[in-house]
Amino acid sequence: MAVQQYVYFQGGFVPAEDAKVSVLNHAFNYGTGCFEGIRGYATAEASDVLLFRLREHMTRLHQSSHIIGCDVKLTVDELCDLALEVVRRNEQHGDVYIRPLVYKCGTGIGVTMAGVPDDVTIFSVPFGKYIETEKGIRCSISSWRRSSDNNIPPRAKITGGYINAALAKHEALANGFDEAIMLTDDGSVSEGSAENLFIVRNGVLYSPAVSDSVLEGITRATVSTLAEAELGIRTVERKISRTELYTADEVFLCGTGAEISPVIEVDRRKIGAGVVGPITSRLQTVYFSAVRGEQPAYASWVTSVYKSAAVPPSVVASPARVG
Repeated sequence: MAVQQYVYFQGGFVPAEDAKVSVLNHAFNYGTGCFEGIRGYATAEASDVLLFRLREHMTRLHQSSHIIGCDVKLTVDELCDLALEVVRRNEQHGDVYIRPLVYKCGTGIGVTMAGVPDDVTIFSVPFGKYIETEKGIRCSISSWRRSSDNNIPPRAKITGGYINAALAKHEALANGFDEAIMLTDDGSVSEGSAENLFIVRNGVLYSPAVSDSVLEGITRATVSTLAEAELGIRTVERKISRTELYTADEVFLCGTGAEISPVIEVDRRKIGAGVVGPITSRLQTVYFSAVRGEQPAYASWVTSVYKSAAVPPSVVASPARVG
């Protein structure tokens, strides 16, 4: 018998099929919300699920909300507890993906956000590979430019802003590639459709600076930490030109969904030997060991679902129906 699935919605846990918003919903009409994506990894014996860098994700959700003018009434700790409880209530023991959202939940017509109430919802779903990466992926430079900080700020994970990513990804797939790489307005490399980007040149990792319209990625920071601590490789943030991708020794994308995705071709040009590079491969190995709780040095990065305390009753009350 299938387990009833639950969503945290309008202040409580409800069956997934009851977590509905009106077609007049402000966020549905205008994209006025922000979100996070959090992976949970099953342990080897499948006795637990470990959420990767849960607190960092919820902290960034607060920051995104602040940028777009949403008021999150729940603390970072309460959001973390609710994410854990969603997975528990759904009795999920395999790899999962948790999506918390903060959004304008009013139902009036009009783009203004003044006086429009906010809400929080959290759901979890089973989740495998976002991109098939075993043999590497093929990318194209997108004709769509990455949104800038004074346009739709990429520092925040804004729901409406992801049309930028969707257009780039759709174009890449339609043209026979696996993923898109986006440029800034001045033509510098920014990131993938929804992933940060690194290149390897002469044993050094390079990544576009935050000022090049990139998300301050949690996986991006994780990669830099692991590269230095485990491989002795430093990361330099600087501008990267389009043609530098073609001549790099290695290129890879990274993110919660994409994990570490080796790029073996850009614009039909082989990267290096056209196979997964040695540094990318080593980073994949240490990354997957860390996210599954196999590295004591990085134990603080993972949060146990089934060994954590239950959510306090005060934050799991029945929902109050609005709009």
